[in-house]
Amino acid sequence: MSDETRNDTWNPDRYDRFRHERSAPFFDLLAEIRRRPAMRVVDLGCGTGRLTRHLHRTLQAKDTVGIDSSAAMLADSAHFTTPGLRFERHDVAAWTPSGTYDLIFSNAALQWVDLSHEALFTRLTEALAPAGQLAVQVPANYDHPSHTLATEIARTAPFREALGGYEHSAERVLVPETYAALLARLGYREQRVRLEVYGHWLGEAADVVRWVEGTLLTSYERRLGPSLFDDFRARYRTALVERLGPSRPHFFPFKRILIWGTAGGV
Repeated sequence: MSDETRNDTWNPDRYDRFRHERSAPFFDLLAEIRRRPAMRVVDLGCGTGRLTRHLHRTLQAKDTVGIDSSAAMLADSAHFTTPGLRFERHDVAAWTPSGTYDLIFSNAALQWVDLSHEALFTRLTEALAPAGQLAVQVPANYDHPSHTLATEIARTAPFREALGGYEHSAERVLVPETYAALLARLGYREQRVRLEVYGHWLGEAADVVRWVEGTLLTSYERRLGPSLFDDFRARYRTALVERLGPSRPHFFPFKRILIWGTAGGV
């Protein structure tokens, strides 16, 4: 079991503060998919299940299962369950596919999986049916101050000692051309890999803190505990607003990699 399932600090309300902005890559990824009759679909890292329901309905899939490791995020998924659509709690790193799928979909989740993406994409490809499709979106914004400052603060006292040297790592996320080469090695006959910059207008620079409270900062929260995490967040907020400046509104550029491929011999 990974750290992601031991201490669940995912909070659907915090994550959904920017639901509209976070949804845009989902719809761009969905547009890449070729619809086929009676598809069997899995959504890895489905969160609350709201977008999984939209995926299921849009594709008119025969069977869709949403997978997530967070009980908190899955708590509301029962509201979205319909005939042919269900949700299960699993750690994606240890998830064992049930048969093969016509589509393996994942929006902003695989960066959390405790496996190299070379190994992970190989496993996922093995779970595809003939001519199956893989559609994945991963954030690639790790060089933005919202991420680099968290690492800098994690290296200072008292957080360094409490974290035991932990830093949120971007090493698992590859550059777009490496994903393209990986898909080619895995036998994807067709593929599209692109880097997309999503520009978000937020009320002020401090709203970037509210954004990452729903994602990046959860990994520090579960390791620091409430009191020390409050100190970490306060120091992070001060440093980030100083670095970004007092702009109102604040433009927040966010890079993401969108990956689509269809399996089959080359």
